[in-house]
Amino acid sequence: MTCRVQVGGGIRSAAQAQELLSRGVDRLVLGTILVKSPADVQGWVKRIGARFAAGIDARDGTVRVAGWTEDTGRADTEIAAGIGALGMRWLIYTNINRDGTLQGPDIPRTNAAARAAALPTILSGGIGSERDVERVAEQGDPLVAGVILGKVLYESRVDLGRLVSRFPQDHASAWDSQAGT
Repeated sequence: MTCRVQVGGGIRSAAQAQELLSRGVDRLVLGTILVKSPADVQGWVKRIGARFAAGIDARDGTVRVAGWTEDTGRADTEIAAGIGALGMRWLIYTNINRDGTLQGPDIPRTNAAARAAALPTILSGGIGSERDVERVAEQGDPLVAGVILGKVLYESRVDLGRLVSRFPQDHASAWDSQAGT
């Protein structure tokens, strides 16, 4: 059995990133540092390789950082449009108004961010049922490569086995690609 590990939250230095990768972590999600110090992130990608995903957390289309406590005043699509130039290969987009609510995902904003980034994107926030996953599969931009399931699993609102059977995992997809490493 294999399991790929992704870590995000609080990564603020190249040394931290390299330490996590040396422990076997597959991918690192960068948010605050990505917005506040994009040149540093670009340098990390050049030195370490394409092992980073951009984490964009937004409320009403405006990016928030530092655990959602700081409003950047910048649009999610503006930040997303610049992440490819930094060497990012993936985007995780979270609508923080929906996160943990189980009231349905924000497919339009996720689609807009995915198109702006032109990168494989994972939708996060609001998934409350199997039907929500179906809606993402039906209405998501082709760049929307998957969803994050959190509270919906914790509260046993979906059958994970059934979901995985209905939506087979394509391990040759762009999301799994390590192109550029």
